[in-house]
Amino acid sequence: MPRDPQILIFVGIKNAVLALDSRNGEQVWRTLLKGSDFVTVLWDGESLIAANRGEVYGLDPRSGVIVWHNELKGMGRGIVSLVSERAPSQAGSSTPPAMAKKRNDQQAAAAGAAAGAAAG
Repeated sequence: MPRDPQILIFVGIKNAVLALDSRNGEQVWRTLLKGSDFVTVLWDGESLIAANRGEVYGLDPRSGVIVWHNELKGMGRGIVSLVSERAPSQAGSSTPPAMAKKRNDQQAAAAGAAAGAAAG
């Protein structure tokens, strides 16, 4: 029987973002950010974004590697709030591969229903 896909929990603390395995709480990865201020974390179902000390980081959700970094020059060094325009229903608790499978399954089911309706 195949093993369930790993579901990650993202944590922002001190100057780091961590990913924990939701099944056992073990740390999967840790990425250090500049400074030691409050860390804001946003997972919108596709992108993992973190902010610390007035700067914003795009992280790879599977590895924690920093993909991009924006210093938000001229904005100061305060706490950053994050919001994504992606629909909250897409953010759920699914990992990126699980979400892609769910989307593909839904599309296949819809195509099958449309083909059945056309044949009948």
